[in-house]
Amino acid sequence: MGDWLEYANVVTVRLLRSQVEEVYRRRSTAPAASGDRPRPGRIGLRAVESKDLRDLVRFSETGPHHSAVFESERLWSEVVCLDRAQELGPVSDPDSDALLVLLAGEVAVQVGWRRKRLRQWGTVLVPAGSELTVRNASIEPAVILLVAAPPPTARPISE
Repeated sequence: MGDWLEYANVVTVRLLRSQVEEVYRRRSTAPAASGDRPRPGRIGLRAVESKDLRDLVRFSETGPHHSAVFESERLWSEVVCLDRAQELGPVSDPDSDALLVLLAGEVAVQVGWRRKRLRQWGTVLVPAGSELTVRNASIEPAVILLVAAPPPTARPISE
């Protein structure tokens, strides 16, 4: 059964690949008409916005290093790099829920009055209005992915 399933998967992948190549071939040879729009119910192929998070990893001796990943009207994300003994926060936003994912290292996280120690791939939900503090809990650097929705509102530093 395993050999048959593997063969079926290979055939399916080849079929899909040939269909995608055919779509690209048609698009590249079709004359561009002004005002052309995709017909309803058809999905057009366009580039997907992507980034390699490893390209955003940078450390600073003076404090956490922040690198924007994506930002839209509905979502905000950044990579935060903490060297040994560095911390982020406390930070909060009254309107945004956030998700913290530890990509590398080990950190101590405090959300409100609750604490949790995270290792690589650990994640924490930060409800809107909660105060978040993250501290590197080892001698190794830590890399964090923060995602918030809706995007946090920019506020003066004095708040």
